[in-house]
Amino acid sequence: MADVERLEIADYDEAWPAAFEEERARLARAVGTFLVGTIEHVGSTSVPGLSAKPIVDIQLGVAGLAESRPAFDSLEALGYRYAPFRPDVMEFFEKRLSGKQPYNLQLVPYRSDCWNRRIAFRDYLRSHPETAREYAALKRQLARDFPLDRIAYGGGKGPFIRRITDKALRSGHRTDEA
Repeated sequence: MADVERLEIADYDEAWPAAFEEERARLARAVGTFLVGTIEHVGSTSVPGLSAKPIVDIQLGVAGLAESRPAFDSLEALGYRYAPFRPDVMEFFEKRLSGKQPYNLQLVPYRSDCWNRRIAFRDYLRSHPETAREYAALKRQLARDFPLDRIAYGGGKGPFIRRITDKALRSGHRTDEA
């Protein structure tokens, strides 16, 4: 049986945005020809002040999932490992290098429903600190309740994420660049 990694929720780290920018530049050089949209810092590490699993999540806009497959070799050369997750809406990769900032990378069709929802959720949390605090409390509770079960942890966040994302989209939140 494989070792199961314990869920860790860390206090916000001021280094996360810089880690994203450094990785964004590497990704742009390596797979820029496959980039259709932007390279976005998403997930909890992208929200100032928000507690998070200390993994920088990156969303890269592509024309489509099939069109992004030729980029896999370049991503592997950067240390990314393909880890199929929700393959109907994204191509998911992990980068775990000893002693270095870990990253998750999602290749997502630019301006697809998945793209728009993830950006809307991030931006809503950035502009509503009270909601971000509520989300942090939920994540800490779920990590205590399910310290070795990432599926249960993620499932527990689902209703909150859907509710806030729907609220953000109903309020006319923009999901494109300013």
